[in-house]
Amino acid sequence: MTPRPLPSAYGYWVSPAAEIAAKTERLEVSSRIAADFVGYYGGAEVDRKFTNIFVPLSAQYRTEKDVLGFTGGFTRDNTLLSELQATGVALDFTQRNQWAANPTWMRRLTEKLSVQMGGQFSYTTYEGGDNSRLVDYRLVGSSGGVLYQLTERDQIQLTGSYTDFQTLNSKVSIRATFPGVVISLSHLFSESLKGTVYGGPKFVSAATEVNNSSVSATQTTVWVAGGSITQQFERAVIQASIARDLAPSGFGLLIETNRAEVTGSYKLTETVTCTLNVVGALTSGKTEMANGIPFPDRRYISVRPAMAWKFHEWWEAEVSYMYRWQEFDLPSTSVLNVLTTAQSQGATFMVTYSPPKISFSH
Repeated sequence: MTPRPLPSAYGYWVSPAAEIAAKTERLEVSSRIAADFVGYYGGAEVDRKFTNIFVPLSAQYRTEKDVLGFTGGFTRDNTLLSELQATGVALDFTQRNQWAANPTWMRRLTEKLSVQMGGQFSYTTYEGGDNSRLVDYRLVGSSGGVLYQLTERDQIQLTGSYTDFQTLNSKVSIRATFPGVVISLSHLFSESLKGTVYGGPKFVSAATEVNNSSVSATQTTVWVAGGSITQQFERAVIQASIARDLAPSGFGLLIETNRAEVTGSYKLTETVTCTLNVVGALTSGKTEMANGIPFPDRRYISVRPAMAWKFHEWWEAEVSYMYRWQEFDLPSTSVLNVLTTAQSQGATFMVTYSPPKISFSH
């Protein structure tokens, strides 16, 4: 995703994975340990090899009135994977290492009223050393709220949150806190149609430091909002969502993302399924400077159609195509005559073997 012209490339992905799950009357634990061994070829500018690693962990413990949960784990991927799709921002192609831990607790007070609390922690580092424009960061937060079942089809939830974002190992240090309040409403239109809307303010306070000396401080209010809807048919499923939110970035600042996504799948036969995923994002910086460089507003679109064929109980083949386009604004002070758009496209053929599950009971 660079404006510079690059030669065409071909590559390979080998992705072994193993799913592990354990369940008792009260406790459930699951994980899917996976890796990607990747290589690209096509000239000195694109030749590279790298390895992605995914070690997620999910756990849940239930009592008569309480539910304790945990999600987290370790992810090693590159910036053109989940980070680009989530935020619409890709500044450098490099490996990202992220640790995450998100504990939750919910207690049912009555048949209709519940209270919820949660924590958030993530620690993200980027490879590349001094040659990379990306900055390591950590994110710590907490939340709490109430959930009320208005009717059999309606739920309303009020949540308060506090988040602390800080860059690490950078000449220019940025720290931002943003408490907020969000109210959400979910409605079950029918057994096959469900919708959710939410919104509320987040109050951002940010400070920039150079060599432990405060340079600037800003305060602003960002209104976050969004909605999602899911429709199920006999052979198809359509999901659509739109959201405005704050997200941390490896550029070393908080960014505001306005993101829309539509995903659809259609089962042509018992063994053939077609899917389509479309993502659009508008991104702007909410802290003005990062590493002394202005953050340009960006627009991002990705389109991915795919077709999967399960030709055996244990075997599946998939062919897909992905087009991605990105445009960014130059700073008003820039006098450089450079391209401000980038695009990429690629086709993938994948064969997956899923051996029989091995289970033990006690």
